[in-house]
Amino acid sequence: MAKTNTAIALALVTMATGFLAAACEETTQTNNNTATTSPAANSTPAPSDAKGLKIGSLLPSTGDLASVGQQMVGSVPLLVENVNACGGVNGEKVTLTEVDDQTDPKAGAAGMTKLATLDKVAGVVGSFASSVSSAAISIAVPNKVMLVSPGSTSPKFTEQAQKGEFKKNNPNNFWARTAPPDTYQALALAQLAKKKGFKRVSTVVINNDYGVGFEKAFVSAFEKLGGTIINKDKPVRYDPKAQTFDTEASAAFAGKPEAVIAVLYAETGSLFLKSAYTQGLTKGVQIMLTDGVKSPSFPEQVGKGSDGKYIITGAIGTVPGSNGKALEAFNKLWKEKKPGTTPGEYSPQAWDAAALLTLAAQAAKENTGVGIASKIREVANAPGTEVSDVCEGLKLLKEGKDIDYQGASGNVDVDENGDVVGVYDVWTVGDDGKIKVIDQVSPK
Repeated sequence: MAKTNTAIALALVTMATGFLAAACEETTQTNNNTATTSPAANSTPAPSDAKGLKIGSLLPSTGDLASVGQQMVGSVPLLVENVNACGGVNGEKVTLTEVDDQTDPKAGAAGMTKLATLDKVAGVVGSFASSVSSAAISIAVPNKVMLVSPGSTSPKFTEQAQKGEFKKNNPNNFWARTAPPDTYQALALAQLAKKKGFKRVSTVVINNDYGVGFEKAFVSAFEKLGGTIINKDKPVRYDPKAQTFDTEASAAFAGKPEAVIAVLYAETGSLFLKSAYTQGLTKGVQIMLTDGVKSPSFPEQVGKGSDGKYIITGAIGTVPGSNGKALEAFNKLWKEKKPGTTPGEYSPQAWDAAALLTLAAQAAKENTGVGIASKIREVANAPGTEVSDVCEGLKLLKEGKDIDYQGASGNVDVDENGDVVGVYDVWTVGDDGKIKVIDQVSPK
């Protein structure tokens, strides 16, 4: 596939922002023709004067969340291809620019700046890491770009939305997400811990918006269920840039907890769990994990012990699940377009995020972030004709009718804070190192 050098264009953004030195690997899709380039200094931005709706994606193909991010990045171009095949939005093809945020707030801010100022996108699917979305939203809002995250679950965003921080003199938020906030997942994990009979647990989390937000929500939920957090007064929060974890592992497993609640990212999380195992700390302690490490490759990342068994065999965890009316059709389309593969975690949420951007633009009859922000809740919620097919939704909107989009991940009913409520899969790691879903819960 062709590569085009536009270092000059990126340099303009660098001068304007002062921090775009961070490289972002990027793929640009324009009207269904894809050109892959890397790094971003040699990438081609979507033409700012292109007709039609321009959207971007800001997702982690590399970095600490790469193993999860790589599972979802295919959803957005698949949605755009599907929409363009049925006539596009507002009579024109949709243009997509994809940026790798590297699971890094600085790279995410650089990528968001490029998408907003050079590519002139109206909406962005992203990011996945809450810390990256925090960096990106500070750029999206003043540039009036609608940001819809398929996986940033920190409760912090709800609090910011309640304060009106995502409006920028606009009646509507420039923020929404298709994965529920961790106040719900933390409750689901707390309920799971109680169901397993655990009364004394400890926590260890990555020290960022995601980890600390989850920790606080879990502590509150588990204590309300009668449980005890034995390291509540001395929480273990590890540096996202750390490479050694002996001290953190010793602290997390101190005090003989029945279970350790580990809110991690895959790359650093694998190192933490290896360290705990090497020190002999994991024996007889239940490891409970979350969505940040739920990927087929994670057990292999952590590795095997001296007995030849996977270190995290028997670990259990939670992850936002998918039970939407569009899920079956989404899975079928994925298999047709990407034979031999299956959608990974958060792929349905990424599909729904992109779908909402296109449907809202059509409802607004304008390809702007302001237009999308004004209509995104309208197309996501009742009243209106329930539609699970995006093309059917676009058709009805063109006819001036109201719709209630039913997504692949769920009903994606977006509330006034940009939040949705979802279900959660309970998963475990088998003796063969394979992850399997064993239950599904709706926190109450």
